[in-house]
Amino acid sequence: MLHSIQFKTVGLLLLVGLLGILYFCSLAMGQTSISFSNAFHVITNYDPNNEAHLIIATSRLARATIALTVGAALAIAGILIQSLTRNPLAAPDLLGINAGAIFFIVFALTWLDMQSLTQYMWFGFLGAAVAAIGVFLLSNIGRDGVTPMKVILAGTALSAFFISFTQGMLVIDEQTIQTVLFWLSGSIAGRDLKMLLDVLPLLVGAILVSAFMGKAMNIFSSGDDVAKSLGQNVGILKLLMGVLIIILAGGSVAIVGSIGFIGLIVPHIAKGLVGNDYRWMIPYGACIGAALLIAADILARFLISPMEVPIGVMTAFIGGPFFIYLAKKGVSKQ
Repeated sequence: MLHSIQFKTVGLLLLVGLLGILYFCSLAMGQTSISFSNAFHVITNYDPNNEAHLIIATSRLARATIALTVGAALAIAGILIQSLTRNPLAAPDLLGINAGAIFFIVFALTWLDMQSLTQYMWFGFLGAAVAAIGVFLLSNIGRDGVTPMKVILAGTALSAFFISFTQGMLVIDEQTIQTVLFWLSGSIAGRDLKMLLDVLPLLVGAILVSAFMGKAMNIFSSGDDVAKSLGQNVGILKLLMGVLIIILAGGSVAIVGSIGFIGLIVPHIAKGLVGNDYRWMIPYGACIGAALLIAADILARFLISPMEVPIGVMTAFIGGPFFIYLAKKGVSKQ
């Protein structure tokens, strides 16, 4: 674990450097190999008549940028939800965000006959928001208000509800399965920058707000009673964290579909590096999440070449063993 501010700063700079290297690897590596100099020149001196530049500009630039943004957003969402629920095994999926987004997208495909990817994205965002809000409303039932256990139970119940209705619609209209497959398995392929740019102000705003909440989250982690005694408005903080989770995880799922485990494993990696200080966990988590998703996307291009593995499958392959390790570790401590 990094202890001093100097070590933490150096570690963060190294992560940023690694992220930059992976970003340019994503631009250069694929079925058509492109030199790093060409990848750099696309940004500094784009030539539309250059085949390599055209490949990067029309496909790989969008993939790398979306992976970077979504990876950071999902990681921060995971940090927020684990702090909010005080559950180290919690992830954005817990709020039913993935299930809600997929349900609304399938509903739009089945009954509204929409054709635009951007329209699907906004329906996914709406579904993610509705699911998360529904979880918070359900978990607020009772005299004791919102508790971590009630959030977990409400999220599980609402996810099951959305999944069952989604499966029912897919049975009614089997052709929809092919159209919605990218969202079901999670994929960056086929996305364009416009889809990201439509929600980028929301995602960037949520990331920046989260970055300035580290001190408040440190106090909150001491428990509601301690936080209240120190003058913190716990209710407002929980509400703000919930809104940020909806924006970060909901926007990400709306763009790339169901990508699991980033929000689960990255908080633990960041905590292992810098401890429980959220002032450092959030920037570390953002860099780790972005780097992990870019790396997964690069591996997905070569694993079963010339076909591609959906990136959601890759993150599950990476995160599954880590989840088992966390579960066993948690059980052993009880």
